[in-house]
Amino acid sequence: MNKDIDTVGLRCPEPLMVVRREMRNLAPGDTLTVKADDPSTARDFELLCTHMGYKMIKKDLNGPVLSFIMQK
Repeated sequence: MNKDIDTVGLRCPEPLMVVRREMRNLAPGDTLTVKADDPSTARDFELLCTHMGYKMIKKDLNGPVLSFIMQK
């Protein structure tokens, strides 16, 4: 299953809190696609994946809206 969330307009730490909550609700192997515009999310999401054992499948840091795909 893939879930999409949009955190555009939210500022740190809100995007991270939203992603953490959504990842908890996913089954192992499911993916979460996230759109964000807070530059700190690139670092925050990488650290979350490393710390929680998730996999960063893809990240697009070009443009005003950043995009991430993470797997639980």
